[in-house]
Amino acid sequence: MNEMNEMDFEEDYENYVCLGCGIQIQFDEPSIAGYAPLSAVTREPVTCQRCFRIKHYNEVSKSNVSNDSFLKLLDSIGKTRALVLWVLDLFDLEGSMLSGLRRFIGTNPVIVAVNKIDLFDRSTNRSRVQHAIYRRLKEEGVNVQEVVLMSALSGQGLEPLVEALTKFRAGKKTYVIGATNVGKSSLINRLIREYSDLEHELTVSRFPGTTLDAVHIPLTDGGELIDTPGIVNSFRLTEMVDPSDLKVIVPDRTLKPRVFQLNPEQTLFFGAFVRIDFVSGGRQSFTCYVSNDLDIHRSKLERADLMSENHRGTLLAPPTLETIEANPTRWAWKRQSLRIAPGKSYDIVVAGLGWIRVNETTGATIDVYAPAETKVILREAIISKPPVLEKPVVSKRPASPGSKPFFRGTGKPSANGKPSASGKPNAYGKGAYGRGKPTGPSGPKSTPPKRGGNQP
Repeated sequence: MNEMNEMDFEEDYENYVCLGCGIQIQFDEPSIAGYAPLSAVTREPVTCQRCFRIKHYNEVSKSNVSNDSFLKLLDSIGKTRALVLWVLDLFDLEGSMLSGLRRFIGTNPVIVAVNKIDLFDRSTNRSRVQHAIYRRLKEEGVNVQEVVLMSALSGQGLEPLVEALTKFRAGKKTYVIGATNVGKSSLINRLIREYSDLEHELTVSRFPGTTLDAVHIPLTDGGELIDTPGIVNSFRLTEMVDPSDLKVIVPDRTLKPRVFQLNPEQTLFFGAFVRIDFVSGGRQSFTCYVSNDLDIHRSKLERADLMSENHRGTLLAPPTLETIEANPTRWAWKRQSLRIAPGKSYDIVVAGLGWIRVNETTGATIDVYAPAETKVILREAIISKPPVLEKPVVSKRPASPGSKPFFRGTGKPSANGKPSASGKPNAYGKGAYGRGKPTGPSGPKSTPPKRGGNQP
């Protein structure tokens, strides 16, 4: 430890903050958030033991930081002049909404980044999706400036997002907010890689609640980008399941929607998580936008109760029978009856699981069985029709002569490039697009990215 002894580190521990999750480092209690062995301060960057294990071993570790502390941090945003970057999850739009956000952030302007567009086929009508999200956000009463569909994993939509941030930031601090596991830290890491000379990145994983405190990242003009802890929405299935089951319900690649032609009095089982009964209505099709790894079983309604009783947790899994019996109250199903009026197509949304599109407009009566805490709603269909699956193509930003680093770091900045579209220099680099590698005949081939355990 050079010339410093362990006592020096203990006395100076208040100066150490985990660069992965933002929590203050402490060396005393392994069971409390922020713990790190003394040897951790000799590594660069300094991270807590929890982040180290998530990054290197993909281990899950529940934090004991309360949601109240997260809400207190959000409340402070409304008391300062700031730009808010709100990250939503397109796959789990309702599950990633933050109820009452307006009272926390005040009148500060909001840019909405809708992450995980890469999960949906390129034939998806993105304008329709974008308009549906604008309509939904209007219901929340939030002062939204722009909605950008993007992917932190593939980089899709990154250019318009940076341009929107540049346009509306005007020297203000930028707070990145969102529910757990929407990809806030992944988005910031993408910005670090594309527009920065910083060497360290934030800790990311598929497990909820990875970021524990605000992480401050300097911009080149003296401003800050601040990653905040995710708000826990307990009504999502992803907050209820065992970590081992997250890989089944959280998609890691382009969705392959499954279409079922159903007659009245037929049932669909989604593992042992959810049961959907088509009680009445004309014969029609249902398109299931759920993870490709989740098994769907069809049954007649008259046999559905018996199938639930005999096979839930075995043939119908996950969760397993052992998991259900360990916490029967959590996994007890509650029935919700939905009446779909004729005239429009609707989505049956199960927070944390995805949604089922009712393709016909003739009306129907649907019963949904799900854990009592799970949010189940009807909304107007956001995708116009089941897409024809194509091989995903990852596009990269065109090359530019160079750009100023997005963040202030220790590396050497690249040469200044051309002015931005507005003609004004900004903290995101003078080049309109920053660094980039050409694709096509003159550039390297790209391969479709896959969402892994360390990319929520």
